[in-house]
Amino acid sequence: MMTQSRKRGAISPKQAARRRAPLDAMLDAGRFKALGDPTRVRLLACLAKCGRACGVTEIAECCAVDLSVVSRHLSLLRRAGLLEVEKQGRIVLYSVRYGDWAEALRALADAIEACCPAGARCGGGRCGC
Repeated sequence: MMTQSRKRGAISPKQAARRRAPLDAMLDAGRFKALGDPTRVRLLACLAKCGRACGVTEIAECCAVDLSVVSRHLSLLRRAGLLEVEKQGRIVLYSVRYGDWAEALRALADAIEACCPAGARCGGGRCGC
């Protein structure tokens, strides 16, 4: 008797690990790590809703965290590709990379749906569910 996980031409996790798919490149651990901290998520959301480039001091007003900690959080978000930096003299301005971020999330969602086996219920209805 076949188990549920082996039905409909499904492959084993070991076989899946050997396959290369767009999903592999899109599951960027650095980006997930950057979004894995509640303070960074709050800072990113605040900056995104602001809709413009802001300095560290201004962004720090979003949460009760020391300025140096906010600076480190913003730096990590920048390295993850979520923020852009512009220097104006001694002032460092951070802004959200809206287009890049949205494009990356859309591509990731499409890659996840592409892995959805025929007949599976993934909820979105776009992968043949």
